[in-house]
Amino acid sequence: MTTRVIIVDDQAMVRAGFAALLAAQSDIDVVGEAPDGAQGVELSRHTHPDVVLMDVRMPGMNGLEAARDLLHPPSGVTHRPRVLMLTTFDVDDYVYEALRAGASGFLLKDAPPADLIAAVRVVAAGDALLAPSVTRRLIADFVKQRPAARGKPAQRLKGLTERETEVLALVARGLSNGEIARTLVLAEQTVKTHVSRVLTKLDLRDRAQAVVFAYESGLVAPGE
Repeated sequence: MTTRVIIVDDQAMVRAGFAALLAAQSDIDVVGEAPDGAQGVELSRHTHPDVVLMDVRMPGMNGLEAARDLLHPPSGVTHRPRVLMLTTFDVDDYVYEALRAGASGFLLKDAPPADLIAAVRVVAAGDALLAPSVTRRLIADFVKQRPAARGKPAQRLKGLTERETEVLALVARGLSNGEIARTLVLAEQTVKTHVSRVLTKLDLRDRAQAVVFAYESGLVAPGE
C-alpha cells in the first residue's frame, strides 16, 4: 500500500530535496508541497495525505499552529493525517507543544536520508517516532522548566493497573515493545496489548502523547 505524503516547508530547496528522495521510494507517493502552514493545511484538506512532513518554524502560520489545525480539525472535517515535525534545532519548545497536540514525532532536517524514509514509514504505520535520543532529551529538558502537573494527569494514572503503569514508564524512557518485553519477561504481543490499553484508558493517540503524559504526570522524572 502506498503512503501519501505532503511536505510543508518555507525553503524550496528543502521541499525539493525531500520530495525527490521520498518519490524515489516505490511505497511512497508525494502528493503535494506547500511553503507555509496555512497553505499546508489547505493542501492537506484537498489531498488527504497519510503523513504530513511539517517544518516547525515558518513565516505566517507556523508548523505548530498548522499541526493543531490538522490534528484537531473543525466540525465536518474527518481527515486527520499523521504529522511528522521537521526542525533544525535539536531542542525546540515548538516541537514539544506539537507532540502535546498529537504530532507523531519529529526529525532533524539534517538527518540521514535513510532516517527520513524510515520515519515516514514508521509514522504511516501508526507508530510514534521516539527512537532518537534527542526526542527524549527535548521532552526532558522542557519538563525541567515546567514542573509536573500532578493534578489531573496524576489522577488519571490511578485508572491503570500496576503492570500497565510499568509499561507506560518504560515507553516514556524510549524502550521499544521488544525491549519492554525483555525487561518485564513478557511476550511482545502481551506488551502491545498493554500499550494499547494504556492509550485507550488515558485517551492518548499514540506513544508520543504517552511519553508527554508520563512526564507531565510525574510518573517519569527528567533524567531518569
